[in-house]
Amino acid sequence: MTDSEQSIIDHLIELRSRLLKAVITVLVLIVVMFPFAGEIYTLVAKPVMSNLSSGTEMIATGVLSPFLTPFKMVIILAIIISMPVIFYQVWAFVAPGLYRHEKKIAMPILLSGIVLFYLGCAFAYFVVFPILFVFLPGIAPEGVVYMPDINSYLDIVVRLFFAFGLAFEIPVAVIILIVLGVTTASQLASKRPYIIVGILVVAMLLTPPDPSSQVLLAIPMWILFEFGLMMGRTLRRRSQQGDNEAAD
Repeated sequence: MTDSEQSIIDHLIELRSRLLKAVITVLVLIVVMFPFAGEIYTLVAKPVMSNLSSGTEMIATGVLSPFLTPFKMVIILAIIISMPVIFYQVWAFVAPGLYRHEKKIAMPILLSGIVLFYLGCAFAYFVVFPILFVFLPGIAPEGVVYMPDINSYLDIVVRLFFAFGLAFEIPVAVIILIVLGVTTASQLASKRPYIIVGILVVAMLLTPPDPSSQVLLAIPMWILFEFGLMMGRTLRRRSQQGDNEAAD
């Protein structure tokens, strides 16, 4: 066996080890939270339940929905909580191949990505959900009783959690593109009108068909894009200085 083949095998073994640690973390959290699945679902469903008309409740149309839906909620929540561990395992796998100045930049970007993802989820729960679930019952046609299905509600919640969590990663994506030299802050700034249109289209596709949630996603995405441009310029200059020092 050649040295290159041995190196590839070593990398695959390490990758398997990193993935296994991430999966074990998720499974442990599922086991810990499963006895409280009902309470967790009730907490997540609070924004819609607090806006239901008097005498109405959420419903379960599937035979196994009362069991499967809270269980699915636990699995998704376990993945969300495990994000720091998952990101760390990815970082630990790629870090040995980075230069010292790249590691100095990569670690803050990694930590920022984790924090921004959680901020996006929190923004969805505390800001978007109360507005959305006040709006939706109010547009129900006359004679229609608004009683959301628990499984359908979970689908929308998960979609919005990940939509806002990933949308809040825009500064990280912009910074990486600028620091790696794929593009420049000036080039991105010159394409701002097209990027804003793209943000509006993405917000329309990722959110339910109501203007409030679309605007509440589009505005933070635009602000975070501008923030990413500003930070990208600063980090690009530092990265270039690091490259010069490494060359010396």
